[in-house]
Amino acid sequence: KEGDASAHTLTKPLSKTRNVALQKGCDFSFSGLKTAVRTLFDKTVPAKEDPKGEESAERRAARADIAAAFQRVAVEHLCERARRAAEWALELEPTIQSLVVAGGVAANQAVRQGVNEVAEGAGLALRCPPPRLCVDNGVMVAWAGVERLRLGPYQE
Repeated sequence: KEGDASAHTLTKPLSKTRNVALQKGCDFSFSGLKTAVRTLFDKTVPAKEDPKGEESAERRAARADIAAAFQRVAVEHLCERARRAAEWALELEPTIQSLVVAGGVAANQAVRQGVNEVAEGAGLALRCPPPRLCVDNGVMVAWAGVERLRLGPYQE
């Protein structure tokens, strides 16, 4: 929330792979992005100099800019892959009505906003649990089960 997402240019994940299936597929990968962030951090963020452990405003701003740039690229990557997955899913099953985002990532407001744009663009309703339920995978699995049960796609 504090940083400038345009302060740094980070490469979109999987954009440099030679594997066309990875470039054009729906898989997610953040390993290269995480490495780029670590390298950027080491090169640009001032070291802690205060013996009391207080962070300088300059250091805080530098860290916030890197975090904002990471979030921007990560959300773009997620949305690109979700858009592609929605298109493919609708080709296979045109009656699909919803796009579901669950798990810890569903608590992130930038992710929710981006994926909501994807859902709207595909003519789908975005379904997300309340953020308070997005912290534990066990809760998410149970919530997904409840939603599935409500839809009725089960056999006795």
